[in-house]
Amino acid sequence: MTRYLVVQAEELDAAAAAWLSDRCDLVACREERAERFDELLARAHGLIVRTYTRVGPSLLARAPHLRVVGRAGVGLDRIDVAACRARGVEVVHTPDANGQAVAEFVFALLHDALRPRLFLDRAIDAQRWNALRAELNAPNQLSEMVLGVWGLGRIGTRVARAAAGLGMSVIYHDLREIPHADRAGAQPVGRDELLARADVLTLHTDPRPSNRHLLGAQALALCKPTAIIINTSRGIMADAHALADFLRSRPASKALIDVHDPEPFDGNYPLLGLHNAHLTPHIAAATATAHANMSWVVRDLWRVLCGQPPEHPAPHDHT
Repeated sequence: MTRYLVVQAEELDAAAAAWLSDRCDLVACREERAERFDELLARAHGLIVRTYTRVGPSLLARAPHLRVVGRAGVGLDRIDVAACRARGVEVVHTPDANGQAVAEFVFALLHDALRPRLFLDRAIDAQRWNALRAELNAPNQLSEMVLGVWGLGRIGTRVARAAAGLGMSVIYHDLREIPHADRAGAQPVGRDELLARADVLTLHTDPRPSNRHLLGAQALALCKPTAIIINTSRGIMADAHALADFLRSRPASKALIDVHDPEPFDGNYPLLGLHNAHLTPHIAAATATAHANMSWVVRDLWRVLCGQPPEHPAPHDHT
């Protein structure tokens, strides 16, 4: 029986790695170790990637025995699915592995933006106590705000459902016609209406090339001067230069940005140093549960190696 070789280019949950190691030869090696990585790739039947490994014609040309690429995560923007399939290489992923984690993080960011708070580490006198109570007074409640969801996919739907549960009015824009029962109570609107009405705009569109800079200067010009903009989707969705201009000219607005282009960004990143830009290092899906869920892509990878159809192949219309 063939003992398959699988190269693990990025991190995996220990339990998922152990499960796959029981069934094949799993070797962890990052692409940065170029000579070792290429030597393994030349013999590999499977490849596991996560966030930063790019799988395209160049990599595929160095992997003549490759049969399957497993993306431990959701987005496929760094994998040329068409090029893989043209060479007979299947691509599998975990489409809803991190949805709950990302949806929860959206509201963590939103509460940070709306509810000023201070943790006391010592006793204070009555004057300071009362002063803090006056200072830490939120101007708005979520129930008074309109949430605009740009992209009502798996994560956008979770966000919409949670927002409705908190009493927010929820509108969304999506290119697809979504059945009423699947809208989580959100109201469909056109793009311009979404931008004009949203007190909070959260991006959850897919990373196809045509969505690059979806939120650019033209779209931002339609937003409220007090808009709160959240991006936990992909860095390419928002034009960072246009967003920086928007934030500078509208000091009452806020941008809560977890994903960036590039990652990591350098000192010239246009959103750095703005008082109303709050940047986090791509951690929306950083929970132990989401990490484990994404790592179980190994099950589908093994199915393909055994000649079985995968449960979660990459969509055939992915470009």
